[in-house]
Amino acid sequence: MFETVLEMLSYPFMVRAVVVGGLVSLCAALLGVSLVLKRYSMIGDGLSHVGFGALAIATAMNLAPLSVSIPVVVTAAFLLLRISESSKIKGDAAIALISIGSLSLGVTVISMSVGVNTDVYNFMFGSILAMSDDDVFLSVVLSVVVLTLFILFYNKIFAITFDETFARAGGIRVGLYNMLIALLTAITIVLGMRMMGALLISGLIIFPPLTSMRLFKKFKTVTISAAVIAIVGFLTGVCVSFLLNTPIGSSVIIVNIIAFILFSLLALIRNAVRK
Repeated sequence: MFETVLEMLSYPFMVRAVVVGGLVSLCAALLGVSLVLKRYSMIGDGLSHVGFGALAIATAMNLAPLSVSIPVVVTAAFLLLRISESSKIKGDAAIALISIGSLSLGVTVISMSVGVNTDVYNFMFGSILAMSDDDVFLSVVLSVVVLTLFILFYNKIFAITFDETFARAGGIRVGLYNMLIALLTAITIVLGMRMMGALLISGLIIFPPLTSMRLFKKFKTVTISAAVIAIVGFLTGVCVSFLLNTPIGSSVIIVNIIAFILFSLLALIRNAVRK
C-alpha cells in the first residue's frame, strides 16, 4: 500500500490533486457543518451550477476559468442570500431559480461553441488533469484564506448557526456573517469544481458533516470530526481513483457514502448497547 502511495505521488498531477483537493475538502467540511445545521446545504449544488455556467462562458471566450467564475459565483451567493432573506422566494426555491437559470445559460453557450466538449465533461464530472500550475497556486492561496477566516470568526459562525435571533440580540451582525459564510462557500465551490465536477462538488459539503452527526452532537466535535472525515475520505478516494482508473469525483463521493453508512451503523449499535 505504501509503495502504491509513493508511486501515485511520483506524478506531478497527482500531487496537485492531493494538495488542492485536501484543502478544498477541509474548507467544504468546515463550512458544511454550518450550512447543514442551517438547512441550507443545497446552496453548494446551486452555486456549482452557477459555476458551470461561468466556466462554460469563460472557456468559450478563451478566458481564465477561475478568474471569471470566482466573482460570478460570489455575486450569485450574495444574490441568493438576499433573495432568500428579503423576498417571498425562500430557500430551496431561490436556489433552484438561480441554479437552473445558470445551468441553462451554460448549456446554451456550449451548444453555440465549437471544440469545448472535453472541457465541459471535465466541468461536469471533474478531472485531476484540469488543474494548471496557476490554478493550484490560486487554489492554495484562497483555501488558506477561507480556513483563516473560518477560524478567526468561528465563535460568530457558531452563534448564528444555532440561533440568529439570540445572536442578533447579543450584538452580532448576523447579516454580515451570513454573507461571510456565503462568500467562503462560493470560493470553495469554485475551487473544487475543477477537480470534483459541478454535479458532485456539493457532496463535499453535505457528506462529512452528516456523517459526523451520526455519532457526535456538539458543534466543535462535529466540526473536527467532519474535517477529519473529509480529508481521509478525499485521500482514500484519490487512491481508489488511481488504482481503478475511475473518475476522482465519483470515487471520493462513493468513499464518503461508505463512511456515512459505517457511521450510521455504529450509531445504531451504540444506541442499542445503551438501551
